[in-house]
Amino acid sequence: MSSTGVLWDMDGVLVDTGEFHFRAWHDVLAEYDVAFTRDFHRETFGMNNAGILSRIFGDKLTPQLQSEISNRKEERFRAAVRDHAKPLPGVRTWLERLQNDGFRQAIASSAPMANIDTLIDELGLRPFFDAIVSGTDLPGKPDPAVFRRAAETIGLPEESCIVVEDAIAGVEAAKQAGMRCIAVTTTNQAEALTAADVIVDQLDALPDDAFRRLASA
Repeated sequence: MSSTGVLWDMDGVLVDTGEFHFRAWHDVLAEYDVAFTRDFHRETFGMNNAGILSRIFGDKLTPQLQSEISNRKEERFRAAVRDHAKPLPGVRTWLERLQNDGFRQAIASSAPMANIDTLIDELGLRPFFDAIVSGTDLPGKPDPAVFRRAAETIGLPEESCIVVEDAIAGVEAAKQAGMRCIAVTTTNQAEALTAADVIVDQLDALPDDAFRRLASA
């Protein structure tokens, strides 16, 4: 087995859920007289709900309000993605290749576990992962807590892990953890992701030795 781990973000990396998240946030927050714009969505994509709602409500955000809005938003999101989620190009090929090569793989996502379970079972991806970590109850990205937890769960030091991300906050979190990072431009333009070690438009554009080269860097 390889001594390298691959930590996968989910939204925007394994599956393109950006529009589903936007519509869910937009529609739920409209009921609270809050305008949720696409620019704000791009800026905060990859953060957990606590971080997003803190940006919106500031000191007015109570634990009850946070829980209420988060639950309503995620229920709406899960209902929308059922029967509509598809893995992004290259995802299944790389998951199979890395598993065959002995890499330890984990999901390290800011999403609630119910969302992760819904999506990976919808896509049939669960067998590829040695661990699944939700950052809902951890400090949100760009804090590296979720990546550190995932590395610990698969039994590898942080510096032996490669993160696959699409969000600015996620790339920053990976680098803060001392991990190498591959960024895909699903959600952000390449110029916003320059802190990553490798940037590609989609995973099927990666060279066949991309992970092995980063592992030995």
